[in-house]
Amino acid sequence: MAGISTGLKKKLKISPCTVDDSGNVNVDDGTAFEVMLNPASYSHAYSIGYNKKEALGQLGSDAKFSGIKPEKVNFDIVIDGTGVVQLVGAKDVKTQVQELTDIVYKYDGDNHEPNHVRLLWGSLIFFGRLESMSVEYTLFKPSGEPLRAKIKLAFSGFMSKEEEALRAKRSSPDLSHVIEVKAGDTLPLLCYRVYKDSSYYLEVARVNDITNFRALTPGSKLHFPPLR
Repeated sequence: MAGISTGLKKKLKISPCTVDDSGNVNVDDGTAFEVMLNPASYSHAYSIGYNKKEALGQLGSDAKFSGIKPEKVNFDIVIDGTGVVQLVGAKDVKTQVQELTDIVYKYDGDNHEPNHVRLLWGSLIFFGRLESMSVEYTLFKPSGEPLRAKIKLAFSGFMSKEEEALRAKRSSPDLSHVIEVKAGDTLPLLCYRVYKDSSYYLEVARVNDITNFRALTPGSKLHFPPLR
């Protein structure tokens, strides 16, 4: 990701989330699924809803804004068990597919719905829920055990109540402003103060060309952009 360099190649991580009654999102990175191979590409779609009511005999219609529709993110990943990709402690293909399924698809009996998830990869920070998932097994052992799986994933965006309020209140100074760093400040902490969600620190680091977000300089000024 531009702006952050750790010397390691980051992999797409899919983490389960819980949303409390106030709309606050809590990410469980301890049970996250990290892909074996990063996607070759992904699509991030945005759309706006309009009401189009036409009167009888009317030649044209005036589209009235009705709301912002959930964002969509789609990508494909590959899980390989042939040994071509050497990973320490790598699990077999079926086990990895099941672990991914448990996070994105499994029904949560307590909340009566599938998990919310966070997608984190470079500058991509996306909160949503699974819309569709298909698994294609393409290579097998003589026993029939799969050695490779191609998985298509589609997610529909989720917006917390705090983020929804910020987006609706376009004139709010909390949407876009500059903060002077003080001793003891960290980027995740500042992001929590501004957005009520510390996970935006990667995006803020990218915007401010920060190469080491763990070592902020007191007195420096950081720009916190509008949530998009």
